[in-house]
Amino acid sequence: MSTPPAPEPDTKDWTWVLMRPCTDCGFVAADVDRAALGSAVRANAEAFALALRAPGATRRPSAGTWSVAEYSCHVRDVHRVFEGRVRSMLETDAPVFPNWDQDETALAERYDLQEPAVVGPELVAAAEGIAAAYDAVPDDAWERRGLRSNGSAFTVDTLARYHLHDVVHHLWDVRDAVTVGAYDAAALDYRDATQVMPDSGRRVIRAFADSLRAGARVLEIGSGGGRDARALEDVGLSVRRTDVTPRFVSLLRDTGVDADVLDPLTDDLDDPARPGQPYDGVWAGASLLHVARADLPVVLTRLAAATRAGGALRMSVKEGDGEGWSTHGVVRAPRMFVYWREQPLRSVLDAAGWLVEDVHRAVSDSGEHWLGATARRR
Repeated sequence: MSTPPAPEPDTKDWTWVLMRPCTDCGFVAADVDRAALGSAVRANAEAFALALRAPGATRRPSAGTWSVAEYSCHVRDVHRVFEGRVRSMLETDAPVFPNWDQDETALAERYDLQEPAVVGPELVAAAEGIAAAYDAVPDDAWERRGLRSNGSAFTVDTLARYHLHDVVHHLWDVRDAVTVGAYDAAALDYRDATQVMPDSGRRVIRAFADSLRAGARVLEIGSGGGRDARALEDVGLSVRRTDVTPRFVSLLRDTGVDADVLDPLTDDLDDPARPGQPYDGVWAGASLLHVARADLPVVLTRLAAATRAGGALRMSVKEGDGEGWSTHGVVRAPRMFVYWREQPLRSVLDAAGWLVEDVHRAVSDSGEHWLGATARRR
């Protein structure tokens, strides 16, 4: 088997993250409580284990970008290397760390061939090793020094913060897969907790159905536990159920309905029940809020291409700025949410081929602010 092209080597000096926040992942070294370092490393490892549950964990998103499994191999080995460095600093005065070439290791160890089912437990075990080392650092040892081969000097404290940024940043790199894995692990509980449709939701579904003909074919993005699809069918629509989370799809199939694992960013959207025929509408209730900001225009454009002229779209996202991890609600594992304001959302929909009819604001029982957009395919 041929070796895939190596990603561009990372030659940046990342020690700057000790002095200022990372503009990508949001890590702030000064905010780290070193008493909680071990817990943070363990939680990060558990999130990587979730990411390895996502479909396509061994598939590279592009030739020069690691797959989720390759990132996980790297993080596993980072933990091992840093455990060795921390222990050497505690046992030796100002040791010089052996050089470690991460890109050379990835090639030599064939990260691209390693199995997610094996890598996950190895990563968790490696994280436990360094987490236990941080837990055991004596109060008077945090300022002990060590030197990287390029001359960069660290204390145990700064090395730990530098190390934590590395694995936090790579978790941000695979945030989409972490979110899918979090839902996959909690799918049964999530389904059981989301069976009751509130009256406000039924009103939205009724209005959506009224905008289409009886029996109209609807592509549902993010079917989850199946509540919305049932409500859509109750008002006379035909629904193709899809979700990027495999466990949701298997639970739906267990109830006797058809459902497909589908990623609207990359997968063929053609309806297998009606090949070559466009959908009459798209329903995306609280699903596209997990799509990266740069990817949402692509997703909406692809959905427009799969929908007939005049077809309807209903989508909902959380209102706000930026993006962030959340562990609220039934799913306690971290999920990445992308927040939107009305005008940028309108602009993205318009550019993707949708004529926006309305953007409605709502506040959930838990106090979260939402934007619900309805639009027509041009």
